[in-house]
Amino acid sequence: MKNQTYHNEQIVKNTAKLRNVLKDFPDFALDFFTGIENKTSALTRLNYAYDLRTFFKWAVQETNLFRGKEVFDLEVSDLEKFHTTHFERYMSYLTSYTDENGEIITNGERGKARKLAAVRSFFKYYFRREMIKVDLASKIEMPKLHDKPIIKLEEDEMYKFLDTVENGYGLSGHEKGFHKHTKVRDTAIMTLLLGTGLRVSECVGLNIEDLDFKINALKVTRKGGNQVILYFNDEVKLALYNWLEERACNPILVDEPALFTSLQNKRISTRAVEKLVKKYAGIVTPLKHITPHKLRSTYGTRLYHETQDIYVVADVLGHRDVNTTKKHYAAISDEIRRQASKAVTLRK
Repeated sequence: MKNQTYHNEQIVKNTAKLRNVLKDFPDFALDFFTGIENKTSALTRLNYAYDLRTFFKWAVQETNLFRGKEVFDLEVSDLEKFHTTHFERYMSYLTSYTDENGEIITNGERGKARKLAAVRSFFKYYFRREMIKVDLASKIEMPKLHDKPIIKLEEDEMYKFLDTVENGYGLSGHEKGFHKHTKVRDTAIMTLLLGTGLRVSECVGLNIEDLDFKINALKVTRKGGNQVILYFNDEVKLALYNWLEERACNPILVDEPALFTSLQNKRISTRAVEKLVKKYAGIVTPLKHITPHKLRSTYGTRLYHETQDIYVVADVLGHRDVNTTKKHYAAISDEIRRQASKAVTLRK
């Protein structure tokens, strides 16, 4: 597996997970996942499978539509038995339910919207291929999504955050024991996230060979597999260089391609980075729920302030649609306009 890129490894893992989930699906459902394969990533198809599994288990266990049947017994003609009221009941069910492990699962408007989108795509697929005569799932309106405020680190919080990562301020005695072994690595990770706006998956997927210090650049594999070149400043360069110097002192890592590694001398996981961000940010801003994505928002906000060019922000962050960027950073435009109103004076 070491000769494979992180991106390819994730495709293999997610494909294996998908095949395992689909073992409980009816045969006809496999056509849907084959049909969308060229348009979606393995992770997207896996998430579709999880969401559709929830829907069909609800249909078999919580309604009278298919008494005595299991999910894998269903046939494509059974899709025509669903009416709009069934989909509405399903949306209500998603508010709170107990999964197969006995855990209580809750969904807000975004969770419900994602799960309904999977169901609508599924029914649309068979309707377009004239395998069912009606598609009532398309009649159900998507939940109204309310805009969420951008949670980010303010400038002084960002400084304190990086100081905490570097020096271990506020850590417990137990945490400081680990920190002395990881502070150079952690500083490099957090500086990179804040200095480039990388997604956490893009960060952990980096290999040493993806770095070019001659031009302060790195090669990133975006969602969907596209590769782009991003540039970083000298602060990021220094943090990365310090980590590589320390990393080079560990002979176990000679054959490990991953840029960032765990204490177990393997590629660090996205979950591990999420925990690190939570630990350090909890000391600096305990009232804010800071995640790697919020560090990305911090970078995007600062970049927009500096350039005032939404297209540059969209390109650097890897948004396929600039409207996605506008949606997240439109509120910042108001602040810039307020600042602009004070820039011109009429009388000395």
